[in-house]
Amino acid sequence: MNTTKVQHYDIVCDWATLKRSYKQTQREQRKYRREHILFDMARERNLVSLWRELKAESYSPGSYIQFKVFEPKERQISAPHIKDKVVQYAAHMALWEAYKDVLIKDTYGCILGRGTHKAVDRTQHFMRLCKWRHGDCWVLKMDVKKFFYTIDREILKGLLRKRIKDERFLRLMDAIIDSSPEGDVGLPLGNVTSQDLANIYLNEVDQYAKRFLGLQYYVRYMDDIIVCLPTKEDAQRTLVYLRDFIRERLRLELNAKTKIFPHSQGINAYGFRIHTTHKQVRTSSKQAMKRRIRAMAWKMKNRKLPYKRVQLAVNSWLGHARHSNSYNLAKKIFRRYPFVTVEHKEYKFGRKPNTS
Repeated sequence: MNTTKVQHYDIVCDWATLKRSYKQTQREQRKYRREHILFDMARERNLVSLWRELKAESYSPGSYIQFKVFEPKERQISAPHIKDKVVQYAAHMALWEAYKDVLIKDTYGCILGRGTHKAVDRTQHFMRLCKWRHGDCWVLKMDVKKFFYTIDREILKGLLRKRIKDERFLRLMDAIIDSSPEGDVGLPLGNVTSQDLANIYLNEVDQYAKRFLGLQYYVRYMDDIIVCLPTKEDAQRTLVYLRDFIRERLRLELNAKTKIFPHSQGINAYGFRIHTTHKQVRTSSKQAMKRRIRAMAWKMKNRKLPYKRVQLAVNSWLGHARHSNSYNLAKKIFRRYPFVTVEHKEYKFGRKPNTS
């Protein structure tokens, strides 16, 4: 699709888009929040009012709800109110229309149909391929320092203008970007559009790595980048090129987690430790689940938590663990809790047995 002819602002203003966006804000437990209930009580009126604001180009983002999360580490979250969230979901659809044919296939963060598990599978495939073709494999693992908090907004706006020519949509995106309470730089983690904009920002690195450096075994999930290379010297040289590009073109810095190591150590990334022969659940994930099941068991014993909630939490973790070689680990963690069902009686750790 020729994006010079697409009016992306019309996508945002489309009534069907706003209705779909509103439905996204009501998923799971979010619809029971007080603000969401009040908005829903006059849903049609509120959506029509928002639609009129967008049509008249009089919409401006409001304030943010700020709070902290502590898993997997402490982060400051700035979440928009429901009205702004509806607009951001609509903007997300327009951004996807503009960039769906631009992003490389080996970027996996916050893209429909991809995700961490596919990133892990692709990384393992590249490790195997590199070792098979070259006899050895060295891993360059890169992580951007405080990525979301250090994105240069002016550079980001310039990148949007390289692809999008609809001035109305660009003004809307500028308003969303500048509404961030993070200061002069950075994007709020709670914004719906922040993940899209982060992908657009680091797409410059993807294109440089693929088109200029010709890196075959390259995977990115948000700001976590993994490159498999035949020799240590190749990895060191690639690190210099990518670090200089990220620093000079995007004004970002790599953090202390950036390192080069042989593939035999395994890659600790995307929730797993990845080896050429197998995958393991990350140690931090194991420890977090052990702490959580102890706390949930105590609450259930004291009738502060229903069994159904416990099993749902366990199933969520098991759904993640089943993508690795973790059957014995799961049995060990939940052995002390006979009320927890680790596997269905007709299945083996989530896999249907071969009856042929």
